[in-house]
Amino acid sequence: MSLLKQPLLILTLAASLAVSACGFTPVHAPGGSGHALYGAVDIARPDLPDASGDQNAYFLVRDLEQRLGRSSNGPYKLDLTLSTRQEGQAITADNSITRYSIIGAAGYSLVRQSDGVVLASGSETSFTGYSATGSTVETLAGERDAFERLMRILADQIAARLLATADLATSAAE
Repeated sequence: MSLLKQPLLILTLAASLAVSACGFTPVHAPGGSGHALYGAVDIARPDLPDASGDQNAYFLVRDLEQRLGRSSNGPYKLDLTLSTRQEGQAITADNSITRYSIIGAAGYSLVRQSDGVVLASGSETSFTGYSATGSTVETLAGERDAFERLMRILADQIAARLLATADLATSAAE
């Protein structure tokens, strides 16, 4: 049986040729576009209007540092803004809210520290939810977990956006 008669083999070869022809390189591979940003970004803690968001800011910065590496004197600085709000989603006939959604928005700007040029900026939004039908302790634990999950989602979105545009950011720096 000829190798060319194997449709899966032909499809795999065609896909690999198409991907290599378009200049695709993995972001995290040595020499990949994301490699230049890893450990080179100082992540600034977002300023928040009140102390209630301190824990959320901590979670967001922690998760971004896990994805982009920790730096204390890198060539880039990531400025962040953060806002969250809660909305009741499931309301019973006696006006009790049994489920909440937490909506979050995080703005970001990647700045080259040597001259203050903004290399990338944008904002990401997402939401999570939690149930308020258990005891007070269960509801508070669910709320805290929902905020932590939301910060992880926002960090993933910001990191993915920065890594996707890292080639542009690093070439602009050179």
